[in-house]
Amino acid sequence: MKDLLAQFNKAFESKARLNIMSVLMVNDAMSFNAFKELLGLTDGNLATHLRALEESGYVAVQKQFIGRKPNTTYSTTDAGRQAFADHLTALEEFIKNM
Repeated sequence: MKDLLAQFNKAFESKARLNIMSVLMVNDAMSFNAFKELLGLTDGNLATHLRALEESGYVAVQKQFIGRKPNTTYSTTDAGRQAFADHLTALEEFIKNM
């Protein structure tokens, strides 16, 4: 069982980060405001979790202006997709062996 627990990715232990990655796995990209509305997180909380995922190399950030308004969108990196898939596999194996 310890071997299975060791396969969990600490970057995804937070409920917010698990939700963020789950959303990004089924969407090409998501704006900050769409995340905020969908997940019900505060600006600061969401920004902190997105920054942590970005620093881990799992999420890419694209900043642009639409008209005069800034728009920030997020997408998964290839490394992020693989790490999240591996994490889900580890969770499934853990549950199967309980």
